[in-house]
Amino acid sequence: VLSVFLLRPEMHEKPCPRKPKCAPILGSAPVQSPHSIRKKQSTKEKDIMAYMTQEGYDKMVAQLRRMETIDRPAASAAIAEARDKGDLSENSEYDAAKEAQGMLEMKISNLKAAIADAKIIDPAMLRTDVVQILSTVEMRNTKTGMVMKYTIVSESEANLREGKISSTTPIAQGLLGKKVGDVVEVKIPQGTISLEILSISIN
Repeated sequence: VLSVFLLRPEMHEKPCPRKPKCAPILGSAPVQSPHSIRKKQSTKEKDIMAYMTQEGYDKMVAQLRRMETIDRPAASAAIAEARDKGDLSENSEYDAAKEAQGMLEMKISNLKAAIADAKIIDPAMLRTDVVQILSTVEMRNTKTGMVMKYTIVSESEANLREGKISSTTPIAQGLLGKKVGDVVEVKIPQGTISLEILSISIN
């Protein structure tokens, strides 16, 4: 899997003007950050997932704040209410409330980890001569002639209705690092499709 994101090989990491870590500028050769020298649990894929826009980061922070200040107290209140209804050994409402609380705490923990690993991409440093994360790619299915357009984003920002696909999807993985005119073979559950890149832009 080719993990190509941002830009000029000659450029290096620069201080980010905002709170989260600034995304290192990655050239055409795979570059590993200190975080990526961990377990081999798809280090390249994990690195891709860490990249996001400032807007995406802010949404995650807002979601975490809502979970901690609204959802968590509500979960505790639901447990207290269920506990007041009698024998806990036969109280299915209490069990359900405890399970919901456990799921919420797991989501909060995962979200905190994602925020801690986030690397903000500077849109001003993006190029249009090669596909990177945040690139909007227009492509054509060479077999059917169907033309489609997707923007490659982090997993947390993916929204198919808005034409935003996760950088970890097979299509995005096949496109990253490619240029206009390149034809890529992408393996999907239904088989293999051949896509020709028609244009690369930054929205």
